[in-house]
Amino acid sequence: MSRDLSRLLRPGSIAVMGSVWAENVIAQCRKMGFAGPVWPVHPTKAEIGGLRAYRTLAELPGAPDATFIGVNRHATVEVVGALAAKGAGGAICFASGWTEAGEPDLQNRLVAAAGSMPILGPNCYGVINYLDGALLWPDQHGGRRVERGVALLSQSSNIVINLTMQARGLPVAYVACLGNAAQIGLAELAGALLSDDRVTAIGMYVEGIDDAPALAALTEAARTAGKGVVCLKSGKTEASRIAAASHTASLAGGGAASSAFLRQAGVAEVNTLPELLETLKIFHVHGPRIGPRLCSLSCSGGEAGLVSDLAAPHGLGFPPPTAAQRRTLGEILGPIVTIANPLDYHTFIWGDGPRTTDVFTAMLAGYDAGIFVIDPPRPDRCDPSSFQPALEAIAAAGRATGKPAFPVASLPENFDEERAVALIEEGIAPLMGLETALGALKAAQTGPGRPGWRPAPALDPRASRLLDEAEGKRLLDAAAVPIPRGVIGATLAEAAARAAGLTPPLALKGLGFAHKTEAGAVRLGLAGLDGQTEMPGATGYLVEEMVAGTVAEILLGLRRDPVYGVTLTLGLGGVTAEVLADTVTLVLPVGEDEVLAAMRRLRLWPLLDGYRGRTKADMAAVAGIAVRLGHLMLDRPDLEEIEINPILVRETGAVAVDALIREAV
Repeated sequence: MSRDLSRLLRPGSIAVMGSVWAENVIAQCRKMGFAGPVWPVHPTKAEIGGLRAYRTLAELPGAPDATFIGVNRHATVEVVGALAAKGAGGAICFASGWTEAGEPDLQNRLVAAAGSMPILGPNCYGVINYLDGALLWPDQHGGRRVERGVALLSQSSNIVINLTMQARGLPVAYVACLGNAAQIGLAELAGALLSDDRVTAIGMYVEGIDDAPALAALTEAARTAGKGVVCLKSGKTEASRIAAASHTASLAGGGAASSAFLRQAGVAEVNTLPELLETLKIFHVHGPRIGPRLCSLSCSGGEAGLVSDLAAPHGLGFPPPTAAQRRTLGEILGPIVTIANPLDYHTFIWGDGPRTTDVFTAMLAGYDAGIFVIDPPRPDRCDPSSFQPALEAIAAAGRATGKPAFPVASLPENFDEERAVALIEEGIAPLMGLETALGALKAAQTGPGRPGWRPAPALDPRASRLLDEAEGKRLLDAAAVPIPRGVIGATLAEAAARAAGLTPPLALKGLGFAHKTEAGAVRLGLAGLDGQTEMPGATGYLVEEMVAGTVAEILLGLRRDPVYGVTLTLGLGGVTAEVLADTVTLVLPVGEDEVLAAMRRLRLWPLLDGYRGRTKADMAAVAGIAVRLGHLMLDRPDLEEIEINPILVRETGAVAVDALIREAV
């Protein structure tokens, strides 16, 4: 359901209920210059915060656009019902003590009382609108009035309060909290904030995603409108449903599924609060997505080396200048300066505005964006005027090339807030802290995602059973996944008799084990089955021809996810899969090209791709298997998990030699 949140977020009139909390809201609205009426409501007080207080909602001059409800949880339910009946535009439910305190029925009553009227919370701090000076906010904050800026949306009130205290020059248009999100969820509130033309981007602190398909749709719409979405997702170490029988459950943990979803949805994911702010700064000035070809310029070899070192963990590269660039730069800088990227241009041109502009422009012209390491002296104790020509040259290079030019302070405090605000108003995004800046630039390079991509709907957890390998192999065969030629027997003798037509070497496997190797239920390289003994605990036997010409062993796992639908994990497989822990995760649906692109991010990908003369593994065949099994999982909601470990990959083709499959019961 999509509700109209415009009155709640951009109110012309505000009602406040409660005593101390209401007085705080009034003070914040007054401080921020809210132009509309603020109506306190209190049954016994004649005035609150210097304003006349009305005894009941019925006495108000009209239906308020937005109401801050600062009363206890039981009274909140009654107030919400009365506001809805009066035709109010929406409310902030501040009180705690609902589902988070073991009272889901009370929270359900609150939602029912609201009906179609929007409510944020409960257990919610509220909303700050810095554009219009409207604050439904009962505490201090560090923001200021702006004409345009980014929105900050958080599932933690304390986190977002801390973010408002930033001194990085980032203009913030809105601050909004979700609280328990009983009625309005993440995507709906984000969409309402982004619908304001004055909002340039949105940054989210997220503890849990309530509707992944809706968030994917929201992100696509935002990017189409030229607005970036940045997310800091916490709680990455919590396991979803752990399937103890599989390797995939552990290898795909640690936030792999959430990161895969955000990447595929086109959300720029960051790891720290400073990165969140700096990425928003990039999006505010330049819109979503910065190209991957970066250049770096500094007047110090130490800074140039530090850029290279700090950029490596982020996967950022600095391609060398072209021959034409080297000639141009060499003519300006002279023979002593080595023309490279990162470029240490020395101090020969320091203070010479025109020559500095020529150097910066010639370098930036060959790249998608440039970082210019510059730390102006602190203005309270030093004279920073000698740095002004370099700052002006950065701006001039950006204008001349049409490319983003980022002044980057190696320490965040080396750009004071006043200077940062002035640069942003000039259309320049100063980035604070070298390591943070590099992380933000990497996040800003996040692609837009595949148009129309949405994750599969998530299913509720349910009990499941493990298919034995013979059942699993039949399922794979029906899905056109290559498997070894083999036979099945209820007893060892029966299996031996049926295996007479197979070509050695053979593999003998006991059925009924999740991990056959650990149970001693796998015997390989057999010339025949004469003399083989029973395997204690086996429910039957599978005999297969062994696969020849193996180049690599790959693990492939698909499993239901309680948030993101179905995940696909691929990596180096075999008995050492968890030791190597070299995997990538995607959220279905995906195509073969996306699977191949993801596998190229594996640390050991070169070993699969002909490293130092090795035979190349047919990873396209693996991608084909992954997509076919993905279709199977999406078409068969009864399937809980499919893990193949390993897929034996040859120079041409790939064969699934083991299968662990669970289905719902």
